[in-house]
Amino acid sequence: MRRTLLALLCAAGISTAAWAQERFITVASTTSTEQSGLFGYLLPIFTKKSGINVHVVALGTGQALDVGRRGDADVEFVHDRAAEEKFLSEGWATKRHDVMYNDFIIVGPKLDPAKIAGGKDVLEALRKIAAAKAPFISRGDRSGTNAAELRYWKDAGVDINAVKGQWYREIGQGMGPALNMSAAADAYTLSDRGTWLSFKNRGNLVIVVEGDKRLFNQYGVMLVNPAKHPNVKVADGQAFVDWLISPDGQTTIAGYKIGGQQLFFPNASGK
Repeated sequence: MRRTLLALLCAAGISTAAWAQERFITVASTTSTEQSGLFGYLLPIFTKKSGINVHVVALGTGQALDVGRRGDADVEFVHDRAAEEKFLSEGWATKRHDVMYNDFIIVGPKLDPAKIAGGKDVLEALRKIAAAKAPFISRGDRSGTNAAELRYWKDAGVDINAVKGQWYREIGQGMGPALNMSAAADAYTLSDRGTWLSFKNRGNLVIVVEGDKRLFNQYGVMLVNPAKHPNVKVADGQAFVDWLISPDGQTTIAGYKIGGQQLFFPNASGK
């Protein structure tokens, strides 16, 4: 018994020492970069080139920015331009860079009770969903996707607060769970295309609305301001930011595909 305990303690000591020696940064990011598989593809390439490991905290953008405000992340990699600019203006970062984009889509059941399939006007589609009282799953998690969805409802003239708990359901979870729940309930939802393309449990879900220019989905990256949090790993965090917006990083992002389809489109303008 004593030998077993000693062995476990030694193993724990070795593990702790290895962790302490590891060179890493913490990136607070969205669930879409994680659940789409982008990080699984991208980060090992960066680590091989730089020797820097990346620990990801994947949350909705609003929560990811809160992680940075607390000083628990070195880099923010998110997709809610208004929230990012607020973060920047409050001094939590000193500079923001465009990295890549894709788009949002509305997915829903093949039977399409709201009769919106094939449409390209996201606002008209939401009005029809509301008029039909067709089930709709909202992430409700302060993510970039959730923020965009709420803007669309508002622009469509639909008071979503008046119908919560009826046909409109907030789940407070990421894109993957929202798609799973939509598939199980034959409901509509707003998704980023990257997560949708990597999602396997589609059930009867299909893309019903796409192509509206309002569905553009921009991602940005920021180093957390070390003047706010001196523990920020400035050199390594900046190395990650610089690589993402470099020609090499941009080419790597463009190379991530599923079934031959590119999930994200690089659009950094440089340093």
